[in-house]
This record gives sequence, C-alpha cells and structure tokens, in this order.
Amino acid sequence: MHDIRLIRDNPEGFDARLARRGEEGWSQDILAIDARRREAILAAETAQAERNRASKEIGAAKARGDEAEFERLREVMAARKTEQAELEEKARIEEAQLQQLLMTLPNLPLDEVPDGRDEADNVELRRWGSPRDFDFPPKEHFEVAAAAAGLDFATAAKLSGSRFVVLKGAMIRLHRALAQFMLDTHVDRNGLTEMWTPVLVREEAMQGTGQLPKFAEDSYQTTNGWWLIPTAEVTLTNTVAGEILSADALPIRMTAHTQCFRSEAGSAGKDTTGMLRQHQFEKVEMVSITTPQDSRAELDRMTACAEGILEALGLPYRTIVLCTGDMGFGASRTHDIEVWLPGQNTYREISSCSVCGDFQARRMNTRFRPAPDARPEFVHTLNGSGLAVGRCLIAVIENGQQADGSIVIPEALHPYMGGKTRITPEGALA
Repeated sequence: MHDIRLIRDNPEGFDARLARRGEEGWSQDILAIDARRREAILAAETAQAERNRASKEIGAAKARGDEAEFERLREVMAARKTEQAELEEKARIEEAQLQQLLMTLPNLPLDEVPDGRDEADNVELRRWGSPRDFDFPPKEHFEVAAAAAGLDFATAAKLSGSRFVVLKGAMIRLHRALAQFMLDTHVDRNGLTEMWTPVLVREEAMQGTGQLPKFAEDSYQTTNGWWLIPTAEVTLTNTVAGEILSADALPIRMTAHTQCFRSEAGSAGKDTTGMLRQHQFEKVEMVSITTPQDSRAELDRMTACAEGILEALGLPYRTIVLCTGDMGFGASRTHDIEVWLPGQNTYREISSCSVCGDFQARRMNTRFRPAPDARPEFVHTLNGSGLAVGRCLIAVIENGQQADGSIVIPEALHPYMGGKTRITPEGALA
C-alpha cells in the first residue's frame, strides 16, 4: 500500500512512477478523497470542541438560575452531538474508500527497473549452463516413458478435474527428494530458518501480502471464509504482521515447503497438457524481512540462493529482470529465473524473486526500531521461489531423459533416492 503523505507531497512524482506500470493519473482522485476525509475529521473535532465548551457553560448557567441559557446550551450540545456523529461516519466512509483505492494500486517500480509493456521487454541478466545436445528428439516431460509411468492425469481428472495430477512410484519419490534437497540447501548452506505454516489463512493475511482485494478470483476461498494460500509468501510474511521489530532481529530469512493453490483464472488454453500449470502444486518459498537500506542487496542474495539449487542439479537457466509492464502487483523489482526445458525447446519460469519495499509492510503494519529510542519505521519485505517443486521435476525429467525413455537422476539427489541413479523406462528406480 502507498504512503498517503508521499502522494500529498509529490503527486506528480507519484503519477509519473505509477504511469510506468500503465496506471495513469491516480493522485487527483486519491487527494480528493483524502481532502474530504480530512475536512470531515476537522469538522468533527470542531463539533466536539463546541460540545466540550457548551458542557462547561451549561453548569454555570444552571448555577446562576439562567434557565433560558441553560436550555439554549442543551440544544447546542444535542445538535453538536448529532453533527459530530454524522461527520465521523462521513470520515469513516471516506477513509474506507481511500484505503480501498490505495490497496488496488500496484507498487511503484524502482528507478532501475527497465520500462516495457510485457515479457518481450524483459532484460536478460545472465545465463548458466549450456543446453544439452541430444542425439534424439527430446520429449516433453509427460511423453518420457520413465515419467509417464508415474504421472497419472486420468485418475487426477476423475478425482478433481483438469489441471491436477496423481504422482506415484519413482515420480513421487523424485518430487519429494527435490523438495527435501531444496530445504536442506536453504537451511544448511543459505542460512534460512525452516518454517511449517498453515495453508488456510484469514482474509487479513491475504490482504497483507497483496492477494486481496484485487486478485480474489485467482485464489480459492472456503465456505467459512478461509483462503487457501497461493504461496507460502502469504504465511511467512504475515508471521511478523502488526509487530515492531528490533533492528538487531533483522534480517529475518525464512523458508517453507507447502502445498499451494491457484485457480489459474484467465489462463484458459495455456499449458493444458502435462503438469506445468496446476491448480494444486508444491513450492519451497523464501521470504526475507529487512531494513530499507539492505533490501536491494537482499534481492540479489535471494536470487543467488534460487540459482544455486539449479546449479547443484546441473539444470541450465537464465535470469532476467522483469520490465515495468510484466512485474507482479506487489513488486518494486523482480528477477525471474527460467530453467531450460529441452522438450519445449525454451526457457520456462521456475522462480520469481521480488523486493517489495514497504508496500506489504504498510498493509501489515510491520515496523522496526532502528535504535532503542528511535521512532519505528516500516520494514522491507522480499519473497522468492526456491524453487517451484513441480516445475523442477519437469526440468529434471526433460534434461535427464535418455533415448531409451529412461531418466538419469542428478547426482545431488542420489542420497535422497536411496543411492539410485536412474529411472528405467518402466518407471522403476535403478
């Protein structure tokens, strides 16, 4: 959410930065609502002051036996009480309207973020690894014999419909191994604290990280009002909601492996075959809570943590910085990591790491005290996939596929697979 004081102080600058994201001229509407709200608050305070003054005078009038003045002052107090209540309600309505508007506007991009309209304008930062030369036409993950034996889309459709999968045998063990490897790496090598969090959250948690109110259709809500999380960003970030942290406690670096749920609204016809885009999936998420001066460097650190997983697995990737037109709602700068999928002959997103500045912190009212006697300031928040487990499984399948339909398992996963090094064309570990 945006700082209304900054909008008041520099409306032109606010509009200019928001225009880079395709949002035009919002400061005029925001300041008009804010002016009405402040006017109502001032008038209500004036009415309260007049009530207080009349209250003092009414006793004196009664004491000196001035009944006419006593009755007049009683009428004044009653009128001001009614006026005050009406003005306070008006201020409350204007405040709600202001908050609703501010909560639907995206974060402001950092100056360094490249301008652009869509993914075609994203800028590549670097590449790692070289795509493997196949002596046969590489297949997509669901076509590889060793994987097909353990990817059951028909049963999943019978149970739940489209965009679900049942994993079995070697596939689910490989999937589980990937998640455990990611967690162990982030905890043991990257210094993150592992968490286990609910997947059902209150509306306030979804609002705190920006999923609500703007993107309600992208998530699932239960009949009793809980929301299924689209990512552990929601729960991990909200662990500090409403708190004032000490500077010594920062940075806070967390990771969690959770089920995630997305309705995929608006994605009809996209990636309908296979398990690239699912309603239910698993992710190992990373979240950092930092001071404002450290957040930009923390983004590079978080990106490196995600890249390190792919490097350990020997999976080629490229890292790009998203342009203003392709960034997520709450981000001020985003690095996407795209893994090479030989079956599609292209790079596909497997991680998105973003710094959000104080955008989420304002929604959650999360602050820190720079010094023991200093005024609290808003923290900065960051989040990133480390990694999307299902998409990593796809990458391991496609990059490790052999001409006979078997799959070679990355060496880093051998300890998690009971020492097995490959999956046979029949889907057995060997």
